[in-house]
Formats: sequence, C-alpha cells, structure tokens
Amino acid sequence: MMSAGKKEPADIVIKNGRIVDVFSGELLETNVAITDGFIVGLGNYEGRETINAHGKVVSPALIDGHVHIESSMLTPGAFAGVLAAHGVTAAVTDPHEIANVLGAGGIRFMLERAAQAAIDIYVMLPSSVPATSFEHNGATLHAEDLEPFFQYERVLGLAEVMDFPAVLNCDPLMVDKLLMTAKHSWRIDGHAAGLDADGVNVYKTAGIRTDHECVNPEEAKERLSRGLYVMIRQGTVAQDLPQLIGLVNENNSRRFLFCTDDKYPDDLIDEGSVDHNVRLAIRSGIDPVSSIRMASLNAAECFGLRTKGAIAPGYEANFLLLDDLETFSISKVYNHGKLVSENGKPIVYDKAASAKAAEHPLVLPPLSSGRLSIAIGPSQKANVIEIIPNSLVTRRTVEKVPIENGCFSFAEGKDFLKLAVIERHKGLGTIGLAIVSGFGLKSGAIATTVAHDSHNLVVTGCSDEDMIAAAERLKELQGGMVVINHGKVVAELPLPIAGLMTDDPARKVAAKLRDLRDAATALGASETFNPFLTLSFLSLPVIPDLKLTDTGLFDVRSFSHIPVAAD
Repeated sequence: MMSAGKKEPADIVIKNGRIVDVFSGELLETNVAITDGFIVGLGNYEGRETINAHGKVVSPALIDGHVHIESSMLTPGAFAGVLAAHGVTAAVTDPHEIANVLGAGGIRFMLERAAQAAIDIYVMLPSSVPATSFEHNGATLHAEDLEPFFQYERVLGLAEVMDFPAVLNCDPLMVDKLLMTAKHSWRIDGHAAGLDADGVNVYKTAGIRTDHECVNPEEAKERLSRGLYVMIRQGTVAQDLPQLIGLVNENNSRRFLFCTDDKYPDDLIDEGSVDHNVRLAIRSGIDPVSSIRMASLNAAECFGLRTKGAIAPGYEANFLLLDDLETFSISKVYNHGKLVSENGKPIVYDKAASAKAAEHPLVLPPLSSGRLSIAIGPSQKANVIEIIPNSLVTRRTVEKVPIENGCFSFAEGKDFLKLAVIERHKGLGTIGLAIVSGFGLKSGAIATTVAHDSHNLVVTGCSDEDMIAAAERLKELQGGMVVINHGKVVAELPLPIAGLMTDDPARKVAAKLRDLRDAATALGASETFNPFLTLSFLSLPVIPDLKLTDTGLFDVRSFSHIPVAAD
C-alpha cells in the first residue's frame, strides 16, 4: 500500500515498455511498479531496482489450463523449468496418470514435488481412478480418499470427469465426488469427448464448467452456448487449434483458454507450451492481445486465480518481456517479480527432489505366442482400430485381414499390426488383443507403460517374438518405452517412477525420445505423427471410436466390448 501510494519506493519499476492491457485490448505507454512480488501501480513510480524494457512489450505470463505433467515423463520440477523457458508461470494439472498407478500416494508425490518447482503448479483432483470399470488399473480413489487433499492450498477442484455414463446415471460414487467438490470448490473440469448437446446439458447441470475435448466448431458452439469454457488444446497428438481457432471472435473470445493436455518434452522444448498456441492463434488472424488474453486472464478467471493473468495493480508480477508482439518472441520471464528464464533458458530448476515416489513393481503374466493369438473367422473380416494421425480419436473399420491357421498374421505390404494391452499392476494376467492400422511399422515392435489412463503395458509389432521381447524388456526396466527389432533393443527410455516418469533432466529425456522415434521410423513407422504417444492413447476407452483395454476390444460409442472377429 505504501508503494502504491508513492509514500515509499517500489521494489522494482519496469520502464520504457509497452504494456499489454488485457482488459481494454490496448497497448499502454506507461511504467509498472512492483513490490513484494505484486504489481502495485501503473504510472510514474520510483523503484529500488529498474528494469529497462526499452523496445520490449510487457505481457502477462501464460497459464496452461489443463495438462498432465506425467505425460511429459518429467517430474514437476524439471517440467516447470521447461515451461518457464516458454513464458508459462502457472499450470493446472490433473495427476490422474500417476494416481491410476499409485493412488493417493501418487497425488501426494506430485503435490510435494510441485511445491518445490519454479512456477506455480495447481492440482485438480482426479475424478476417474479408474477411468472406467472396463479395465484394470493400479488403484481406486473414492470421495473419502480425495477430500483430505483439499487442505492443500494448491488444490483447486475436481479434474476432468471422463465417465459420462456415471454422471448421466447418477452413479453414487460419482455423485459423492461431485458433492464433495461442491463443499470445497466450484471448479470441476469436463471431458466431453463425443457428447452431443443433450449430454453437454447433463454435464453442465452436474456443475462441470470446462471442456478440452472439442474437435470441431460445432462441438465448441454447443459448449459455449451452455456456459462452459472451451479449452483449445494443442498437444503432441491432439492438435485441435487449427480446427477451432476460426470460431473465436470479439463476442465469445472471453470464454476460450489454451491448454496442452499431453505433450512430450522434445515438443515442449522445441515447439513450446501454450506460447505455441498463442503464436498459432496470431498466425491464424486472431488479434495478438486477444490471443494473449486467452492464455492469461481467461485461464486465471476460469480457475478463480484472481491475482493472475494481467498487468494491473493487485495482480502478481508474473510477466514476460517480448521482443515482438506479432511473433510472440520471449526475451525474459518473471514469476512473482523474479527472473526465471532468459533467452529461452530457465534460471531456476528443482529446488530439491526430496519427495520419493512409492515403489510399484511391474508384474506381467507368462507370455507366449499362444497368449497373443487372435482367432479370425473364414471371412477374414475383423474390427480394426484405424489411427487418425495427430488425433486421440480413432475409426472403427471392418477389414479383410491376413490369417494363418485361423489366426491373424502379419503380412508384408499390409498395414495391419497386432496390438496388446497387458495388465501390469496386480498380476491379474489379463491381456487384451486387437488389430490396428496406420502405424506403418514393417519390422520389430514398440512398447510403453505410459498407456492412458490405467497405464498397463501396451505393445504393437510385426511378430509375437518381438512383442514379447519388448514387454520383457520393460519388465526388466520396471517401466518405460522401448523399440525392439529381431529380439534386440534398438532404443529405450527407462521410466522408473510408476512406469511414467524419470528424475532425468528434460533435455536428456528429450534426446532419448528422439532416439526412440528415429528407431521406430527406421522400422517403417509413419513420420506424420508420434508413434509412442499415439500408442499410449490406444488404450483410453473414453475417446471414440475403438480402443483396447486389458479386458478386450472396446467400442466407445456403445460403451461395450466387441469381438475382434467381424463374422
């Protein structure tokens, strides 16, 4: 208050910059005063320290509205360093990946590591652990397991509600979570993939306020008209911004925000986080200030982060110095008035790495070609999972597939591979089998224990022998990613924390991911999409059309299992 009233000098004054005013949509020629990490005034101020922003644009720092840190395979501290380098000083994360493996212990691990990070990481409590009842995961979380986490300051609400039938049918366990959240928070995220307008009505009535699963303007319009915020997602697989950004206009732009959802560290390092969304929006013709507002103030207001998202008195001093507004080139990044990144390099990494993840040994059943056989009838017709490049959605097709001795068989020149999801948490021995098209693999096998959302082991390949070798190697590593050819390891990335993450630094993980992708490409995998991230989503039975769980082939439209053979 003393600094705001000019009765004493501010800690810092930013001078000679053009200020992005996300309230008026204008650029202001003024100075910014900062004290104790907060902006205390715009205008003529004296300060103990001066930041000369000559020729720069001063923008609010960015917020990722929905992200799964585990999908980066980095711990929160390393993840925070990458985001800081890209102008993101706050992220809203849903730790349902690690919770599906380790339960409440996984959430505690993420909260403790997040508290040590260089940016502000907020948590939405996982709503669907397990994601559905049609698969096996590592843990189950009910309302009574989640409620104690509301004592944490950084816990905001309930994360993406994926189990729409549970909401529609007023399943008591889901109702308990919704009512529990209502006692502590009004923030509930949605996951309305494939829902029609009537389904969105149910979601909104249940208190769900956002959706990040819109893939076309029609879906986004239905959600906007029912009062939901629409998160425009641009991740490694799901890249929805080009399809949605044309819907944004002067009348509705305040109801959009940006998110990445799932993005690999190599893409985060090379391409960026939601700063990439901002640049794409500007290139698509959206006003630069409106683009920045979607990534800052809109996101802050959506989640009730009342002191974030703007350069104005009473707001946290989270800001960027931009070389150029049109290209959104970031020179420096400040969080709470402290420099956290300069010229694309983070200044602060993990403060400590004291929180240890609980052990979760990977348990697989005995594997043999007999366990991986897929019987196909005389017509040779099968229900096939068809990959749509750079999309979480797949197509259900009926195809004539090659067979040998009455079972599906890989054949050169035919883009059909065997796909297996193997339960890895409790030694249940369940294995789901399917046929997938679109990978392009001509030899070898690829496998991963990052397999949304139950995170069993998923493997695809051209021979049972290589698929088994890949699974066995991941058992030796206790989780990770691997490329196998003719029984030999070509490339691998160990992920010893729940089979999902590693304490290795971001650039080392990114380098190993590039090696994995290069190895898969050398075996014929398509270069138009990331084969490992695509593989990891083929086991997610809440996104249309056809997916595979450890209990079998799953039709998301009918929400039921179907046989592989289509006779």
